Amino acid sequence: MISQPCFSCGAPLEADDLTAYGRVALAHARAAHADLAEHDDMAVRNDYEGRVRLTGGSDRLDTIGPVEVHPVTEDRLDDWLAFFDHDAQVTTPEESACYCLEPHEMAPGRQPPARHWRERRADMIDLFRAGAAFGYLAYVDGRPVGWVSAARRGDYALFRRGDERDGSTVGVACFTIAPPYRGHGIARALLDRVIADAAARGATGVEAYPLHDGIPGDGFRGGRPMYDAAGFSEVKVRRFDTVMRRDTFT
Repeated sequence: MISQPCFSCGAPLEADDLTAYGRVALAHARAAHADLAEHDDMAVRNDYEGRVRLTGGSDRLDTIGPVEVHPVTEDRLDDWLAFFDHDAQVTTPEESACYCLEPHEMAPGRQPPARHWRERRADMIDLFRAGAAFGYLAYVDGRPVGWVSAARRGDYALFRRGDERDGSTVGVACFTIAPPYRGHGIARALLDRVIADAAARGATGVEAYPLHDGIPGDGFRGGRPMYDAAGFSEVKVRRFDTVMRRDTFT
């Protein structure tokens, strides 16, 4: 049995399991919350169900232990799922259905329809196993606390350019750090590992796409100063972001 009050009004909401809870919550939202009318049904369900799933902490830790970074291989998929199921979007439950699938599915100017988080979760695992998704987890005390998506540029619908460099460029699509571990240099540790491994992966360069300040979600792709400090150079300034590239790995 799941019993969790509505995050907006506190009304009691109960159901036998998480899927049923999402349906109950959707019915409540449509009856009681006109402010959610602009959001489609699946987005509302994902939000409510996410607030149940996201059980990780939200308070930043003053100190943390040593950080280890590992590629997400088959034996680490369960860690990756646990991170996104419970920790990644604790402070942004409305994004809890993301599972870092967006850059793989969203072509520029096209927003895919909302789908249930379980479907998106399964699709991302399929991409990992097909070699189209790739990235690294950061661990502290054996627990996954951060993620960077670092697939080939050609494997991202959002970033591919249809040229010969798509297959030889690693694209840094996003960072996700659990709230207690933010501000401790974990994103930089993840980026350093992306750079260090790029040549061994057959890449001739690493690209990043930091959003301009003030764009909603401007931090999840990494900040421009981090890329400047890591030796990236500006390639092109676009409407919402800047393409930055590093071609050497020394």
